[in-house]
Amino acid sequence: MNPSLSIRLQTGDALIAVDVQNDFLPGGSLAVPQGDAVVPALGHYLAAFAAYALPVFATRDWHPPDHCSFKAQGGIWPPHCVAGTYGAEFAPGLALPPTAIVISKATAPGTDSYSGFGGTDLAARLRAVHATRLFIGGLATDYCVLNTVRDALGAGFAVLLLADAIRAVELKSGDGARAQDEMQRLGARAICYEDLEP
Repeated sequence: MNPSLSIRLQTGDALIAVDVQNDFLPGGSLAVPQGDAVVPALGHYLAAFAAYALPVFATRDWHPPDHCSFKAQGGIWPPHCVAGTYGAEFAPGLALPPTAIVISKATAPGTDSYSGFGGTDLAARLRAVHATRLFIGGLATDYCVLNTVRDALGAGFAVLLLADAIRAVELKSGDGARAQDEMQRLGARAICYEDLEP
């Protein structure tokens, strides 16, 4: 760790775990390569936030069976994260605290959203807990993480991207790296758990 870059958790910080759901893990209907690696990585951040009693949010796709993003309806994805199914549940190893606020997105058949802010009350809930700096990780780097970070920055929040707790779909080789470059260009700062002060 470079001490000059170390980060102290403080009042105003909030953690957002993006779409860490079974369908995005190996064996799921829309598996992200090595998607399961984000679970223990996020676990370290979750423990740190719990130690400081700081707020935690978890976004999830919560689709109807005929969602517009599915191939049968003309979308580009196989059916995934259908509301109430095992595939839509959070990864079993994701140790969300009982106080975690769950944000469901893309819940109507005709509307899609890669961003946790799209069509949800996430921004209002963050402001209600006086959050100003967001720690964001999860799945997938090149879709829901990218769009959530983009909207968070657009809404005026500072963003720390958890570079050790994201993985990409990579429909095209290099998509993950390009997404991370874009997030940093827009103003997000990429960090790893080792950058946090103990």
